Amino acid sequence: MSWGTELWDQFDNLEKHTQWGIEVLEKYIKFVKERTEIEINYAKQLRNLSKKYQTKKNSKEEEESKYTSCKAFQNTLNEMSDYAGQHEVISENMSSQIMTELIRFVQELKQERKSNFHEGRKAQQHIETCWKQLESSKRRFERDCKEADRAQQHFEKMDADINVTKADVEKARQQAQIRHQMSDDSKGDYSSVLQKFNGEQNEHYHTHMPSIFQKLQDMEEKRIARLGESLKMYAEIDRQVIPIIGKCLDGITKSAESINEKQDSQTVIEAFKSGFEPPGDVDFEDFTQSIKRTVSDTSLTTTKADGKTDPKTPGKSRGKLWPFIKKNKSPKQQKEPLSHRFNDFMTSKPKIHCFRSLKRGLSLKLCFGFHQGATPEDFSNLPPEQRRKKLQQKVDELNKDIQKEIDQRDALTKMRDVYLKNPQMGDAGSVGQKLIEIGNNIEKLRVEVQKFESWLAEVEGRLPVRNDSSRRQSGLYETQNTAPVNNCAQDRESPDGSYTEDQSQETEVKVTPTEFDDDFDDEEPLPTIGTCKALYPFDGENEGTISVSEGEILKVIEEDKGDGWTRIRRSEEEEGYVPTSYIEVYLDKNAKGAKTYI
Repeated sequence: MSWGTELWDQFDNLEKHTQWGIEVLEKYIKFVKERTEIEINYAKQLRNLSKKYQTKKNSKEEEESKYTSCKAFQNTLNEMSDYAGQHEVISENMSSQIMTELIRFVQELKQERKSNFHEGRKAQQHIETCWKQLESSKRRFERDCKEADRAQQHFEKMDADINVTKADVEKARQQAQIRHQMSDDSKGDYSSVLQKFNGEQNEHYHTHMPSIFQKLQDMEEKRIARLGESLKMYAEIDRQVIPIIGKCLDGITKSAESINEKQDSQTVIEAFKSGFEPPGDVDFEDFTQSIKRTVSDTSLTTTKADGKTDPKTPGKSRGKLWPFIKKNKSPKQQKEPLSHRFNDFMTSKPKIHCFRSLKRGLSLKLCFGFHQGATPEDFSNLPPEQRRKKLQQKVDELNKDIQKEIDQRDALTKMRDVYLKNPQMGDAGSVGQKLIEIGNNIEKLRVEVQKFESWLAEVEGRLPVRNDSSRRQSGLYETQNTAPVNNCAQDRESPDGSYTEDQSQETEVKVTPTEFDDDFDDEEPLPTIGTCKALYPFDGENEGTISVSEGEILKVIEEDKGDGWTRIRRSEEEEGYVPTSYIEVYLDKNAKGAKTYI
């Protein structure tokens, strides 16, 4: 089966067909090109999508990444980035292995087709020229034959006419002979041209054109085969990345299987555990007996005849409203006569204002001298467990800073030794000055580490609880140069035992409640400014706090002033402070805020 024998007369149709075949190949190249663009755009969109949901550094999401579910999601995003990379590989391979090769192949195909058809047209032109020569020779032979026949007829006519002279007859005879000779010559020429044409025609249709058609057939079959190879390569390029894509999907599956809900629950406990003990049993309050006040050692007390305080303490008496007064467990000092304390109390107006401020819920920011929104250096505003974590984190950061300074010091020491041995390389004195600065920095950092480690040890219970003076020094480490707001609102202890009270102020005013408590009791109670719901149980064991149960609804009488504590009321006889983070507050927009009397 050959185009040369089967399609010997379809030169024009073969020319159109081969052109169509090249156009099909170019259409396929365009298809592959658009596929590569789709793959590269898809990969780009996948990468952007993965990047969009990646955890940003120094953000809240970075803290959330410690959960196994978040880690699995981050691993999925990473796998999707690798997945996008495989689509980039598909685009690159299709572009280099299919598009580039096919474009070059089409150029070669066009050149080969052009050459073959140029040769075919040349052969056709040659056979047409031979045919024209044959036709011309044939027409000349025909014309000469007719001329010879007419000349012969004219001679015979002249020879039969008796009136024609012999000379005219001889002339006609010679003319007829000449025409016959010309006819014979034309015949011979026509025969020669015809023989030559037949040879050329035979060679054209059986040799030249079949050869050209065979080349065109080979070219077309090569194009078809190349298209098939490209289609196979198209599928193979996709198949090559399937194992890697499968690994990406396996990685996503593995990440999903790595999710541990129990571990995440434990992580939540570690993240939010406060360290407080659950509230104990509520004491029975016997209202059949006369209610006696119970106050702290630093408040107004009632003494018995033997010099001891009355041990009877109602569960949540109004004495609890004296906030954050540390119970002094040390042996009590010999009390001064009541008259002396009364005189001191009456002549100390700032202290009267101070007690009144405490009675009405003076903001702890004023008591401790902290600025609005500032966080204590020892994180004492946090629950114990969270405070421990913050302190541990701070110690780790300081140790890292110390290690960096040590590494820098070692490097500069080596540099200084080199400069001492080779002074032309640099000035050892400049390095020495830098070493002194680094040494000072290391010493400061170590002092900071010791300070935070001591706080951490106190929280973890590795060290005994520090006395009031040491607490005051640590609590006021950064604010030791600032003047206190007043004489009695300094170094007072918060409900979790973080803040401390100056010992010099603990026993400064102690008078019998019968003489002065009535002044405080006569004041109107603070108005209710909203309600709150307890999110977590809180055991208000310290002075000034109140215990709450989870889900309990209470009244809010004073907002959080930035110190992390909110004042609430359960009943007329039970009110105190609770951590703001333990409750959800619903303020009444129409209610007036709690008043603070200074």
